[in-house]
Amino acid sequence: MTNKSIKYILFIFLLSISMQTLTAGITYKTNPTTGAIESLNIDNDSASMNWLVSTDGSQYPWVTNRYGWGLGRFTVTRNHQSSAHWWREPNALSSDGASVTYQDGGIQINVERQSQENGDLVETYRITNVGKEVAAVQDLALFTPFNDNYPDSKTCISQRAHAHIWPGENAAWVNALRMGGNAPHLGLVVTEGSIVGYEVNERGRDKANSQYRGIFALRLPDLWLSPGQSYTLQWRIFSHQGNQDFLSQVIKYCGTYLSADKYVGQVGDTITVVANARVTSYQNLKNVSAKVNGHSIPVKEAFGGYTMKVPVTEIGEMRLDFHYNGKTTHADLLGIPTEQELMDRRISFILERQQMNRPEDTRYGAYMIYDCEGDSIYLNDTPNCNPVDRDEGAERTGMGVLMAKMYRLTGDTAMLHSVENYASFVRNKLQTTDYKTFSSVDQTNRNRGYNYMWVADLYFQLCLATGNKQYAQDGYLTLQSMFNQFGYGFYAIDIPVLSSIEALTKVGMKRELKTLLKDYEKIGDNMIAIGLDYPAHEVNFEQSIVAPAVEFLTQMHLATGDKKYLAEAERQIPVLEAFNGMQPSYHLSDIGIRHWDGHWFGKREMFGDTMPHYWSTITAAAFHYYYQITGDGYFEKKAQNIVHNNLCLFFCRWLCLMRLSLS
Repeated sequence: MTNKSIKYILFIFLLSISMQTLTAGITYKTNPTTGAIESLNIDNDSASMNWLVSTDGSQYPWVTNRYGWGLGRFTVTRNHQSSAHWWREPNALSSDGASVTYQDGGIQINVERQSQENGDLVETYRITNVGKEVAAVQDLALFTPFNDNYPDSKTCISQRAHAHIWPGENAAWVNALRMGGNAPHLGLVVTEGSIVGYEVNERGRDKANSQYRGIFALRLPDLWLSPGQSYTLQWRIFSHQGNQDFLSQVIKYCGTYLSADKYVGQVGDTITVVANARVTSYQNLKNVSAKVNGHSIPVKEAFGGYTMKVPVTEIGEMRLDFHYNGKTTHADLLGIPTEQELMDRRISFILERQQMNRPEDTRYGAYMIYDCEGDSIYLNDTPNCNPVDRDEGAERTGMGVLMAKMYRLTGDTAMLHSVENYASFVRNKLQTTDYKTFSSVDQTNRNRGYNYMWVADLYFQLCLATGNKQYAQDGYLTLQSMFNQFGYGFYAIDIPVLSSIEALTKVGMKRELKTLLKDYEKIGDNMIAIGLDYPAHEVNFEQSIVAPAVEFLTQMHLATGDKKYLAEAERQIPVLEAFNGMQPSYHLSDIGIRHWDGHWFGKREMFGDTMPHYWSTITAAAFHYYYQITGDGYFEKKAQNIVHNNLCLFFCRWLCLMRLSLS
């Protein structure tokens, strides 16, 4: 063994000792009527946080004791007859709540809870067919109501958790991070049995809207149980000090977790996936093998685990299944065309299909939503939950910014013609003479603070592309209109600090630049004064409030060199990081939790986790600016991972193009 290996093992050994001294025990309280856990606390937590939503209706009236931790539901089929069942009332319950038995539909659920010497809590669920016929048990789900909701930022920072769920079969886990980023945090890892999915219950427009993620239920695999046969699911609940400590405990109790050097690869790339294991006992992983989309690939033993090289040979999702010790877990990967080809296709799609080119339409020149299923621009003329989210303004401005930036890179005159036509539409149809900016051409709908930064950046990018001073003037006056109406306390997405300075400098607008820098200083001073007590915007507390703050503060440090902006950004970065998952999936790795936009923006108008959502890329911008300041490659790698994982959002358009090209 090399000296390097010995030093690494010694480091892990010392780290494990230090982690043991920091571990705090789990305290729980059960409901005397249902036998469910109604509170989970961590010993010596100065915030005394309950990691579970209250299930007595006090926190949310519709969240009642049927959603208590450890209760659940299933469908059972016998002799071709199916029936749905919930277990809510115990047949037997010990005085301390540590042993509970339920029975319904000929299925018995026995729950045993044991506190370990180190303070961890181990729960064992044994599902037994007590009927006389073979039973198919499906849709089996256990409620785990993690306290993931947004009453206000102050409460969220210390009293709420981001529940990062990985339904990774035998290596499933939940990393519940306190929203403020401060330890201790809560973890759950499966040690026996399998979790194959999760559900989000009790969502809807009448139920706290975007301020509430819902009630989670962890899904078990479908079971086929003979009379008297049982299935056992066991998990361990523990406290931890952060992501690395969490993963070390996952390895300790579960045996492995998967990670990849990247989750999205271009055709021709190779993605390296690692099955991590305990340094001193990784060889205990026996009978290892792996398949990608059903095809076997080599698994090589490496220090600290096993590695798998996954060649990206075609476009599409790649599921890597890793088998070990008779168990299975997986990683979700994605193959894309080259990044350049994907960008070229995206630009062509906008040019050819998303710009309104009918002169008789009042939205002439606009970039609009495209319905791939209907193969047409969506005219926002059908009933939907929130028409202002599907109009011809607002977020659609991003297509104009993209087009201007791409013209700067390529010099393609078709792009310039298109985006200048679009800029004319924005200036004459979405804006008034005094630069008040609306989301639709009737100028009666949604004078929204977010709009101004996107429109201003469009103008600044066009100024940088063409040298036309009028665009710089339009950008500057758009920002002034924003400040005059909304003040300096609005945490707008993508405040164009650097592009505005560059554009105004380029065309010699020194007086306007001086004024604008003072405006930016007011915003920065306000953000520093507010700190972590973030103001509510369209959601009370969300990734797209924290990320814009870090993005702005890091830009201000880059622009001015003033260390106060950097210091405040560094204070807020842990809050931003806590939104991000680290599951081995392109949907989730480094992706910020968002759980409402599938309803407000989605064609199907469904409530539920929307990951990735394109606004998760604000975090990438914030991390990238921080990297530019510090040179810390950790943040640049995360920024790249976020951007690459979001490329899956263009995948549907790619398929649409392929389908259309064949029609």
